Amino acid sequence: MNEDALIFQQFTEQLEEEADEEYWEMGAASLGVIVGGAEISRQLRNERRRETRQYLTRPELLENPQIATPWTSLYDSRSDRAYITTMEFDVATFNFFLESGFVQTWLSTPIPRTDTSRSGDPRPGGRSLDPPGALGLVLHYLSSTMLDVSLQQIFALIPATVVRMPDARIKWPKGGPGGGQFQEYNDLIIVRHPRLIGAFAAIDGLNLPVQTSEDEDIENATYNGWLSEHFVSSVLVFSPKGKNINAIVTSFTDNILGEIIDAVVNAPGSWHDANVAHPIFERLHTRTPPGYYLIADTAFPRGTQSIAGRIRAPLKAGQAVRGTPDEIAERMA
Repeated sequence: MNEDALIFQQFTEQLEEEADEEYWEMGAASLGVIVGGAEISRQLRNERRRETRQYLTRPELLENPQIATPWTSLYDSRSDRAYITTMEFDVATFNFFLESGFVQTWLSTPIPRTDTSRSGDPRPGGRSLDPPGALGLVLHYLSSTMLDVSLQQIFALIPATVVRMPDARIKWPKGGPGGGQFQEYNDLIIVRHPRLIGAFAAIDGLNLPVQTSEDEDIENATYNGWLSEHFVSSVLVFSPKGKNINAIVTSFTDNILGEIIDAVVNAPGSWHDANVAHPIFERLHTRTPPGYYLIADTAFPRGTQSIAGRIRAPLKAGQAVRGTPDEIAERMA
């Protein structure tokens, strides 16, 4: 290789090295901009969350959930009046619940978590609440309509602890061999009403009156032309489990005290019950074994043809049924 060619090659390699260095410097600068932008975005997002969040964090609560909280003061008072006002049971009944298996269950059952094994040993010493506190939290939750933030203040708990009550969540029954929970619920119903074979729960609508809104869109959404009032509408499904098993099949407008297994709440009052209940109709169609149905009153819509026979109602007063036994059975469905 002659001298000129050697000089040209060295010059070319030098340019490539400088170009590579410049490329990597530009890449590093771009990466820094991206990372910095992401960090700024994260900070802004957290600021917005802090402005709108509806919960309390640990620094905003009392230090120890088991010492000198509103709950511990109530518990230590041993006042029947205070217990009944907040939990609907007197002191003796509260203690009965504790001694009838709640303490043993609380101390021996691991709390379900997504980051730990469900088959691991329980660690009651590491829990925020002792057995009376856990029972008090459940009874406060079931006996009032207070916001979660109020429970956080009373029990000095962060949201992740307050809402960790899987047994209290609303959930549709599960099928399985022999009908699973659907058959379990039907067994409870037919003890009192033997002819309701296949009934597993009751469904009913609820209209709650609201004030007329100054916002025209909200006013139109809540106005029910049939009733000539403003409402928000809900549809609830009750199983026969709960405070009063018999109430589930004896009344559809008063004192239905069963376990809620499905609900659509706070829908516009202008909607028809069939529109409000559409998600429930879908679960009847896709998640309910054949042969099982809901009980409704005579005014509740029975849904589309896809769920024919899945919602049944008693005959109206004075209504006569004519036809062959097969025709009557088809109409009753």
